Amino acid sequence: MTVAPEAPGARQAPERPRTVLPGPPRSAEPGGEHRRALTSLRSTDVYAAVGAAASALALTWLLFAWLLPFDGTVGFVVMAYGLFLLVYALLVSFDEDGPAIVDRIAAAVVRSMGVLLVVILVFVVMYAFVEGRKALVHLNFFSQDMQLAGPLEPLDVGGALHAAAGTMIMIVIALVVTVPVGLVCAVFLSEVPGPFARFVRTIVEAMTALPSIVAGLFIYATVILGLGMEPSGFAAALALSVMMLPIIIRAADVVIRLVPGTLREAAYAMGTSRWRTVWHVVLPTCRSGLTTAVILGTARGIGETSPVLLTAGYTTELNLDPLRGPMVSLPLATFQFVKSPEPTMISRGFGTAALLMTLVLLLFVAARILGGRGPGHLTRRQEHRRVSASRRDARRFAARPATVAAPTAASTAAEPSTQAGPAAPSAPPGPPAPDVQPSTPPATFRTHPGSSS
Repeated sequence: MTVAPEAPGARQAPERPRTVLPGPPRSAEPGGEHRRALTSLRSTDVYAAVGAAASALALTWLLFAWLLPFDGTVGFVVMAYGLFLLVYALLVSFDEDGPAIVDRIAAAVVRSMGVLLVVILVFVVMYAFVEGRKALVHLNFFSQDMQLAGPLEPLDVGGALHAAAGTMIMIVIALVVTVPVGLVCAVFLSEVPGPFARFVRTIVEAMTALPSIVAGLFIYATVILGLGMEPSGFAAALALSVMMLPIIIRAADVVIRLVPGTLREAAYAMGTSRWRTVWHVVLPTCRSGLTTAVILGTARGIGETSPVLLTAGYTTELNLDPLRGPMVSLPLATFQFVKSPEPTMISRGFGTAALLMTLVLLLFVAARILGGRGPGHLTRRQEHRRVSASRRDARRFAARPATVAAPTAASTAAEPSTQAGPAAPSAPPGPPAPDVQPSTPPATFRTHPGSSS
């Protein structure tokens, strides 16, 4: 069928009127909106941030120096930060619309808060090291105690050895007590749900906010006054254990509950008991998180002062026996040094604080090395064992066909003689057999060496 073209003078249908919306022209993508890239960093974002920071500093200086009677560093920083957010939002609005502007402002606030926390942490650490540098440069600070050093003695006499040794002894005893008890309690809370588990979880959450002085008073009343034990490092370690235990239990409980339930179900489907599932599946999977829980508990206990003062007293001599005599820790020694008006004692106090932070860092690194690997990550020794076991299995599998081939060949050669017997005598001729459909012969099974039939 051929359609004739319209005549040149034919009447055209009028076009419908179209509505024109105000604003920038829409793109041709589906939905009429262009795709926004909220996570990618562009050069315009960097220019906007730098320009907003420069303009905020200039405007704040102008307001503080010329226009308004403002003064103070804190006020200058707060006003500069507020002006930075306003100017940054204005610059971003030139290229983006509402959702993108909100996203840029939120990202600026979150990142600036992160930078502020890092700056505060660096300032605190560096301030302790700078103020204590006069004491840290002397080797006797790490090898002597304060038995022969008074407040007026120079820095080349005396040190913080007694405090460092006391801190290590107390924290080791506290970890020996809290780590197994805390992990067992966390496993109970996550693997054995019930009313009693909910009650224990409530008590643990309440104990996380327990004041340290209450823990010291509890050990002082029960162990020292009740049982008659003298103030010692062991009593102080028990007080630190009371502070560390709820932190370890709560953090370990959260980590264990994050283990996927499919891993437990797979272990139970293979017939594994509950305790084997916990020991071989749950705990190895969350080993890194459990290490973090122990680190958090250690950080809580290693910086306490009042429980140690109540239960172990104070001494300037080195005491390595946790069951007899007073013992001092690094935080308590720092407090005693800093409250002295003598500059040398204040320098010793800041040096002791720097030594405490260094000790915490070393414990953190050691914990990460021992238990910080994720599930499936093997050490060099474990990897060597696995490779050696694989090689032994490969050699055993390679030698297996040679031992199995001989009995298989012998059985194959003997099989025809077993089936072939003496010739059956021919039957006498008789009437022809009726025409009957042959039935299906029964299935025969043959047993070969190595088969499961």
